[in-house]
Amino acid sequence: MSWKNTEQNSFADSIIVSLGSINIIDATVIEAKQSRKRRGKDGNNTQDSETAYNVKVAADGKKKTTYGFKMHANTDEDGFVKNMTYTPGNLHDSQEFNKLLDCKKTKDKLKTGGEVYADSAYANQKNDKKLGKQNNKVLHRAYRNKPLTEQQKQDNKQCSSIRYIVERTFGLLKQHHGLGGARYLGLERNKARAQLIAISHNLKTGMNIFK
Repeated sequence: MSWKNTEQNSFADSIIVSLGSINIIDATVIEAKQSRKRRGKDGNNTQDSETAYNVKVAADGKKKTTYGFKMHANTDEDGFVKNMTYTPGNLHDSQEFNKLLDCKKTKDKLKTGGEVYADSAYANQKNDKKLGKQNNKVLHRAYRNKPLTEQQKQDNKQCSSIRYIVERTFGLLKQHHGLGGARYLGLERNKARAQLIAISHNLKTGMNIFK
């Protein structure tokens, strides 16, 4: 079952109408149920075979390795999960960019249905061309011998004040719904669980807004 079908069959019309027009994109790592290499009674490795290692550099510069999955999400300004995908943990965030936006092709660029906020992992010439100047709110990336200009730093600061919403949403999904760790073995079962968690979060968010 796709996220779209799940969403359409589960939301009240009033909540669907309330979805915002901006797109805030990010991904979060979810540790696999069996993340360590262990041998079962038959001598085989009991690690979940449908996932992979994710390596992330923390703010302190240290690398953190997690064996698990990734939930990629597109939220609006109120924290509603508009779209999501679920992949092995080693897939680069930018690979799910088009799927999350549900882009519609036009003659010269992709129509994304509003501004797109994302961190610098999504910054590349291909995405710049897709979004166009008006909708592109992806954080600027500094390169060797090409530091950010003062204007780019200011742009990043402004965009980050909105982009935090998707990070807050991931925090809520993990803190209140147990998304931080996979419950089952295999990608599809954990994906279905993540979809149900996102729906539950959206319904709760909608009730808080409309009450």
